[in-house]
Amino acid sequence: MLEYSEIRVGKIIIYEDEPCEVLDNHVARTQMRKPQNQVKLKNLLNGRALNATFHAADKVDEADINKREIKFLYTNKGEYWFADPTDPKDRFQISESIIGNSARFLKTNENVTALVWNNNDDEDQIIKISLPIKMEFTIKEAPPSIRGNTANGGGKLAILENGVKIQVPFFVEAGDKVVVNTETGEYVERVGK
Repeated sequence: MLEYSEIRVGKIIIYEDEPCEVLDNHVARTQMRKPQNQVKLKNLLNGRALNATFHAADKVDEADINKREIKFLYTNKGEYWFADPTDPKDRFQISESIIGNSARFLKTNENVTALVWNNNDDEDQIIKISLPIKMEFTIKEAPPSIRGNTANGGGKLAILENGVKIQVPFFVEAGDKVVVNTETGEYVERVGK
């Protein structure tokens, strides 16, 4: 059980019998009233955003979440297929609403972490996947560098091996390997040449 003040960003709580991730919270203390925690939640089953207010007497259950490694296999017509890394025959599908923005950086045969919620019926249900924060990609296309074009700083638009476009510095060329931050979608560094 979490007290009202322990409901913070990143926690996964049970709200209205469903797991919800805390996206933002603010404990407000007004002069004449008792403190309250104003929270913005994301329902992890359907992706809806919710606002909730918890008062000093309120307590909530923290969701029973386990982490499990799964391997991404492929995507076809909006269906994302995964497998157990130890048993490739154990294949299953995860909906696009659960994968969310992580879909941009999924790589075939790469392991990702699945957050598994044990619901009231004792069924395990995948409610979120998380990628490593930094992943390596090969640059598929990049415009050529023009000498002396570094005066205004900035960079150029390049296309990764998976088709995602990101901003990279001028010295990055097609065929280079780069590290990308999967949370922000930004270039981090070029891997040794």
